[in-house]
Amino acid sequence: MLTRRSMLATMGAVVFSRNVLAAPAAASIPLWPAEPPGGGGPSDPMTINAWGAITNIAIPSITAYTPAHPNGDAVLVAAGGGYKRIEEGQEALPAVSWLNDRNITAFVLRYRLPGEGWTDGPLAPLQDAQRAIRLIRGNAKSFRIDPKRLGVLGFSAGGHLFGLASARSTFASYPATDKIDALSARPDFAALIYPVITLEPPYDHTSTRRIFVGDHPSPEMSATWSVQTYVGSDCPPMFLVQAENDPVSNPVNTLIMQAACERAGVPVELHRLVSGGHGFAMGKKGMPSGEWPDFFATWLQKTVRT
Repeated sequence: MLTRRSMLATMGAVVFSRNVLAAPAAASIPLWPAEPPGGGGPSDPMTINAWGAITNIAIPSITAYTPAHPNGDAVLVAAGGGYKRIEEGQEALPAVSWLNDRNITAFVLRYRLPGEGWTDGPLAPLQDAQRAIRLIRGNAKSFRIDPKRLGVLGFSAGGHLFGLASARSTFASYPATDKIDALSARPDFAALIYPVITLEPPYDHTSTRRIFVGDHPSPEMSATWSVQTYVGSDCPPMFLVQAENDPVSNPVNTLIMQAACERAGVPVELHRLVSGGHGFAMGKKGMPSGEWPDFFATWLQKTVRT
């Protein structure tokens, strides 16, 4: 049966250019067996601009990228974009290439954007993140991965999303839909790159804060959507990266997250780069921003395989 959502999935106004990193052929899997929790969503077709940024996401999904010789490790990737768009071409696909080059199976999450008419608003992306982790874990054999070596890698707003998913893995953000939802939504490790962590002043001058809690939120609302509020001993090991000259997410964000992890007894490693600004993705070789992938590779080796 041809539904509105299936039509939107096939008739999206897609624009590609040479700026978008090419990725290997992959399988895209809808997260939900029917309409996402709460309903609503965009009525326009999905669009991808010249830089690979996606909007009008009517069908949240994961796309699997399997290397030639998978080692059993798996990483779910969420690009940023201030919850106004998803910077898949600039952030997620470079991460996929890096992970696949190291025989790590990668999954890219296309999560719902709260401002695109979803009834559950800011809860919608967290629902998608939890469902994606469970869906990958429930199909681990098919993906040729170890379900106990499944981590997340989030950039900017994607870092905020995966911070919440890591710290609130036991939170029932949606009613169970099938047996997949009985599985754990806790990642085994998490890497948050120039993430938004807090929505509380004075570090709240972000699109994430405006979209999640509006222009004049109460202190309670700001705390509700701040990652550090929920960090406890069950939070997975954390790898954090941020440039000291980040003009979008105040560099204090990763310090706040580091302190929250240390208070809770959660293993945490923070790398502060002397420069790089915001949105440097996998970094630029020869520059401070190009250093962090090597740090990440070392951290993965000692965190995932020990």
